[in-house]
Amino acid sequence: MPSFDATLDPSYAVAVDIGGTFTDISLLDRNSGSMWRAKTPSVPSDPSQAFMTGVRSVMEDAGISAKDLSRVLHGTTVATNMILEDKGARTALVTTRGFRHVLEIGRQDIPRHANLFTWVKPARPVPADRIHEIAERIGTGGKVLEPLDEGSAQQVVDALKTQNVEAVAVCLLHAYANPVHEIRVAEILRNALPGVAVTCSTDVLPVVREFERSLATVLNANVMPGVSSYISRLQERLDDAEAASPLLLMQSNGGVAGTEAIRVAPALTALSGPAAGVVGAVDAAAACGIHDIITVDIGGTSADICLIRDGAIALTQQGKVGEWPLSLPMVDMVTIGAGGGSIAEVTNDTLAVGPHSAGARPGPAAYGQGGRQATVTDAHVTLGNLPHALLGGSMSLDVESARRVVSDNVAKPLGLNDEEAAQGILAIMNNNMIGAVRTVSVERGHDPREFTLVPFGGAGPLHGCALAELLGISHVMVPPAPGLLCAAGLLAADMKAEFTRALPMPGQTDQDVGDAIVSELTSKAEEWLDTEGVPTEERVLQARALLRFHGQGGEIAVDWGLSAPETEKNFRAAHEALYGFVLDAPIELVTLRVEALGRTEPIKVPALDPATKPDPLQTQMVHWSDGTLETPIYDRAALGAEVEIFGPAILTQLDTTSVISPGWTAQVHASGALLLKRDTA
Repeated sequence: MPSFDATLDPSYAVAVDIGGTFTDISLLDRNSGSMWRAKTPSVPSDPSQAFMTGVRSVMEDAGISAKDLSRVLHGTTVATNMILEDKGARTALVTTRGFRHVLEIGRQDIPRHANLFTWVKPARPVPADRIHEIAERIGTGGKVLEPLDEGSAQQVVDALKTQNVEAVAVCLLHAYANPVHEIRVAEILRNALPGVAVTCSTDVLPVVREFERSLATVLNANVMPGVSSYISRLQERLDDAEAASPLLLMQSNGGVAGTEAIRVAPALTALSGPAAGVVGAVDAAAACGIHDIITVDIGGTSADICLIRDGAIALTQQGKVGEWPLSLPMVDMVTIGAGGGSIAEVTNDTLAVGPHSAGARPGPAAYGQGGRQATVTDAHVTLGNLPHALLGGSMSLDVESARRVVSDNVAKPLGLNDEEAAQGILAIMNNNMIGAVRTVSVERGHDPREFTLVPFGGAGPLHGCALAELLGISHVMVPPAPGLLCAAGLLAADMKAEFTRALPMPGQTDQDVGDAIVSELTSKAEEWLDTEGVPTEERVLQARALLRFHGQGGEIAVDWGLSAPETEKNFRAAHEALYGFVLDAPIELVTLRVEALGRTEPIKVPALDPATKPDPLQTQMVHWSDGTLETPIYDRAALGAEVEIFGPAILTQLDTTSVISPGWTAQVHASGALLLKRDTA
């Protein structure tokens, strides 16, 4: 049965993105294209509280009730935070006898940018005393070499009962090739340990590579109780409001899925919020006819950078969450600790900015909540880049406190004046982000000057012009509601899921074998689409093959063709495009995947009417790198299509502030986006 009532009016959809500082909400009427937006402070102790507060706020503005909602979409950091902060469930791992040290051994390498001599291996997410072995053995081709000893499984049950575990991950050797033992062990554990979350590798990552598969399964188990509990709280709040609409959650792959799928594999939401932002940026850029972009999502704590070529969002299975590789499909982006709340401090006469953040409480000193450390936001306030009130005038900034913490913590220790110190903070912040931009562009063979920079997030448009100048980029596009773009991305996101099966043994591409696996995966994909209630005409299924040259350790995903030569041709072309060469070696088929999409109706954006340039709200002294200038501040909501704003200028709106530096011109597009161009004459 579909996961929602198909008789609902499909007009109203609400999207909620919860960040570390603010919760962003967007309500869309798909019939008219009307949008209502709100921001409310996040509640770290109970994120569902801010969720419902924001939903009620936009519904009140629109004059509707929860009964009118056809979709509730949510981007959540619950799983991410539990992994990063090591606050997940008390988890155990059950594995094949002789393989209890797989997590500890890992890949025997160090992170790429770590210091060889000072790096210390992080503690594993499951300690050795909670890793238990079971007597059984499946061979590489899926053949049972040693039958499952259910007596040893019972011994593991007895041990787990004494350890009071809350979650168990089951990852047996070569279960991807034959899951029969893993399924039986999970059944035994669920029957014997009621109330304990049990997850199998075949439900999370049924592919080769024991370390990555074990780690993904452990992390999934680790967050399963917390995410399930959170989903239940959200559903209770929606039920209390009499909402009959389905709750859909954003996944790391840029698509949304229903709660039942997320309860089984909550690790799929590890990069939920950032992925939604990328979807929103692609949608906003496409409305302006722009398809090659570099997105920079700067929030209060972190910055996420992603490169988009030809409007296609690239996925990777080599992503990371904190210290841990997580080989689940996710939007290919780089994340660094740089945001509006990033703390600037001087140690041994050296200024550093981030990765530590002031967070939502106490936040920057400018927020007037007792913050005593200088942050990036305080630097902006000191320079005059921010108006003295945010959130549509509802939040006044404490300018004196911002200047004081910059002076006490940075300027005086370094012998600088306040403005020089603030400019130094922003310069370090920007250069930290430039390194991440080059990682997704230059290091992958892309010239960033050929792309349009799309800054968003609460702090993104403050840095857009400065980042573009450092990169040699001459065009910047600021979305209509950049501080709420993750919520807007949720509204534009498709339903999405991947169904994967590794071959029992990698080898030569066999079309008949591959077609049989694709057929099986397609049936599972169709079942999922049925469950989610996706109409037949909105379904898209794409078969993909992961191949490699013999001897290589990584695969490339390409379209599964109508014949083996066609698929291998696709692989050679992709390999040459990515690495600049092909090998004279046999090609091996490793994994097949079917990607299922349920298309979402495009958002109808009412075009802005042309208008004349309004008078500024006020002027403010701003300390630019070339000197101090009296700078006009405009209300962005008052700008009509084709209006031009010449820098320097500041544009204020509910969700963010945009800085137009000297030498830049901003033109308002009919979609509401700002198109910034640098004067290169």
